Amino acid sequence: MTAGPDTLEPMLDTARWRLLAASSAEDAHAFTEELGRVSVVLTAARQPAWSAWSHAFGARALLLDGDTDGAAAAVAAARAALEHCPASADRALTLAYLAHVEACADRYDAALQLAVDASLLADQLGAPAGEPGATVSPRALHQAHHWLSLALTRLDLEELAVGQARRGARVAGQLPDLGDRWQLLRLCAQQHAELAQTVQRRGDLARSRELAEAALRYATEARQLDWEPTDADLDLLDVVQAWALTLTGELDAALPPLRRVHRHLAAGDGGPWLAGYADLALARLLARMCAREVLPTGATPPSELGEESLQLLVSATGAFAAAGDRRRYRQCLLELGQATAALGLTGEALHWLDAYRSETSRAHLRSRELWAEMFVRRSRLREAQRQTAVLRRHAMEDTLTGLGNRRSAERRMAELRDDRDPVSLAVVDIDGFKSFNDEYSHLHGDAVLRTVAGLLEEHSRTGDEVFRWAGDEFVVLLPDTGEAQAVVAMERLRAAVADADWAALEVPAPLTVSIGVASTDGSGGSGGSGPRSWRELFDCADLNLFAAKRGGRNRVRAPGGGQPSAVPTRSPAATASVDDLVSQVLGSAPRRPGWAFDDGEVRS
Repeated sequence: MTAGPDTLEPMLDTARWRLLAASSAEDAHAFTEELGRVSVVLTAARQPAWSAWSHAFGARALLLDGDTDGAAAAVAAARAALEHCPASADRALTLAYLAHVEACADRYDAALQLAVDASLLADQLGAPAGEPGATVSPRALHQAHHWLSLALTRLDLEELAVGQARRGARVAGQLPDLGDRWQLLRLCAQQHAELAQTVQRRGDLARSRELAEAALRYATEARQLDWEPTDADLDLLDVVQAWALTLTGELDAALPPLRRVHRHLAAGDGGPWLAGYADLALARLLARMCAREVLPTGATPPSELGEESLQLLVSATGAFAAAGDRRRYRQCLLELGQATAALGLTGEALHWLDAYRSETSRAHLRSRELWAEMFVRRSRLREAQRQTAVLRRHAMEDTLTGLGNRRSAERRMAELRDDRDPVSLAVVDIDGFKSFNDEYSHLHGDAVLRTVAGLLEEHSRTGDEVFRWAGDEFVVLLPDTGEAQAVVAMERLRAAVADADWAALEVPAPLTVSIGVASTDGSGGSGGSGPRSWRELFDCADLNLFAAKRGGRNRVRAPGGGQPSAVPTRSPAATASVDDLVSQVLGSAPRRPGWAFDDGEVRS
């Protein structure tokens, strides 16, 4: 079969919808036949989207043949092709279909990841604004919700499955194709009925009845559409509606349609999955009728109903095993064990319960393997995070002092917004450190550097940041700080170093530091005369440090003058007045007594 560019795309689109319909019918034979008819068209396509679909349908075919490893490889190939596809409803649909394939293969981790991706994309596309740049095809979007609902059911996430079915029904309500609307209404009915069964088993009878009544409403709405479904679809709707009637207690009304579908499917008109589904629903109905305290006139004896219910459960178990529906297969095994035990058939009950335990253990073993794999992955991720943190710390931290290093300082200074608030920078240098290091040992020198780093950190204000720049040079960053405040803060650091007890380090005389300060005016250079970048700020502070060294060391220098040229090596006496202290710190002219400051000075 060959096709030109103008005809290939429509042929591919038709092939996709036919294969999706065959997949939805849970009929392996019908799907395999349809894939054989259109496989040549699919493989002829070269676009990533169609390549993804080709792998996706191939994965389903391999899974039906029992080749789970081949199916997993095909799913991986489909996902790789999807990486080259834009965000669209078609992509959401492909992801949802792949999630269903992986759920059928009992690959729960992969199925859940695909379902999450498909759900996020479908919800974004279905939102009023949608995802920017995404394309929305209503039919593809409603089908995405359809397959998501089926996948989530396989994952035992029935509440989420009902939600996806409802979303799909809302999207389908906007479509001109009545067949699409009918399909989603039937799915809503089915998902509500199944959730009602689960909720009733948990003991919540009121909510179970509400869900069953919702299932009946969806089924009635589907029947009111001017649409003629296939016999298989109509049989499935009859089963769902009868099941919902059973859950609302209308047992006698539910029996005739279930009997009719059972006879129809027993004649070979339908696939094994649908036959098993009808048998399971009828078996549950008969079990309820058998348990009734008051029997209607002419009713079948409970013993006969019980025997027929068991036979139907056995038939449903085989049908679901043949169709690969492991979830419902396990349900049938459990119900067979419970039903035979209730009838006193101990040997049969043990047989079915042992089969259920074995099947459940296999599923649990797979779950444990997944959890173990997840644990290993998490451990590896945490170790990678730890190593990354160590590397980051080594890259940004000075190993000797524990302070941030030059790289860290440069990065932090580059982050500052000096166009809004003033910023000050101080460069601190240990006086005579080279001579000390040469005269004593480098071990003594390292101890001095650690001590000075500790003093700078201890006596810095909250919010100020201290870095080791290089050698015996440190940088102190003072955000939101003008020059006057910075000089006061640096004077405190200078005094702390000068007044420290250096005897433990066998230092003959107290060590001191010289400090250069530079500040921005918060104008970012647009209207001010201060530095316009952190590099200019650092150069200015470094020049002021040089001035402090030239001026006699052990002092603070700033463009505005800093402290006076002569500073005592120890802190001012406690008896000095406040004005004397301010005069010494700021190096300003004599001022009025008291706490008054001139305009522009900071009151701190």
